This record gives sequence, C-alpha cells and structure tokens, in this order.
Amino acid sequence: MAEINDAELATKLRESVSRLLKVMKREIKHDEQLSLTERSSLSLISRSFRITPSELARTEQVTGQAMSQIINKLLELGLIEKIPSETDKRKVFISETTKGHEFIELKRTKTSEWLTKAIAKKCTEEEKRVLDQASDILARLVG
Repeated sequence: MAEINDAELATKLRESVSRLLKVMKREIKHDEQLSLTERSSLSLISRSFRITPSELARTEQVTGQAMSQIINKLLELGLIEKIPSETDKRKVFISETTKGHEFIELKRTKTSEWLTKAIAKKCTEEEKRVLDQASDILARLVG
C-alpha cells in the first residue's frame, strides 16, 4: 500500500470539514447572527460551568481583545452573563444564560437531526463504521 502524504491528507481533510461546516450552517439556518468563533465560544461556555475570559481566549486561540469583542456581542444578545468571583473582586466568570442554553440546544438538535438524516441517506454500513473511527481520530487531533 502506498504511503499517504500528510500534507495532501491535511488539505483534503480541511476542505472536507470546511464544506461540511458550510452545508450544516446553510441547512440549519439558525444562528446566522454569530460567526464560527462566536458559536464555538458560546458552545465552550455552555460546556463549562464557569470560565474566565482569558481561559476562553486561550482555548479558542484568539487574543484577549478579540475575545472581549466576542463576549460583548454574546452579552448584548443575552446569551451569556458575567459573574463576579466571590474570592477575587478583579476576576469574572462567564456563564450561559437560559436564553444561551436554549440557543445552543436548538443548534445542537438541528445539527444532529440534519447530520443523522444525511448519514442514513448517503452512507453504507461500512462507511458508517469508517466515520465512527474517523470521529475518534478527529477528536484526538483537536484534543
């Protein structure tokens, strides 16, 4: 079997993931008001009980200034709230609001429904097994 070129595989994977994200965004048409980084940040906030802005910026790999803009937009939309630290008055935590939780849950539900239908319609059983393995590999790449 021929050796796989890492750069070619990376390009192919990047293009496929990018197309998948575009199609999913077009299909669910729910959160057009948020950029990919804003949606990702809100999702991370949703998974965290409380997270500081600096932890959020580091995880999302953006500058503190960029994260400040993201946080301000999510605050304006009522999707998150700032919670002062009880032990350090200089520190704040970011947490999702009920509206933010509902927003994320609706997005996840719509995305899962669309992806479930696409897999059922377009994939063979063998392809489903390959996707299952690929999802583990992708999780390892980003984790």
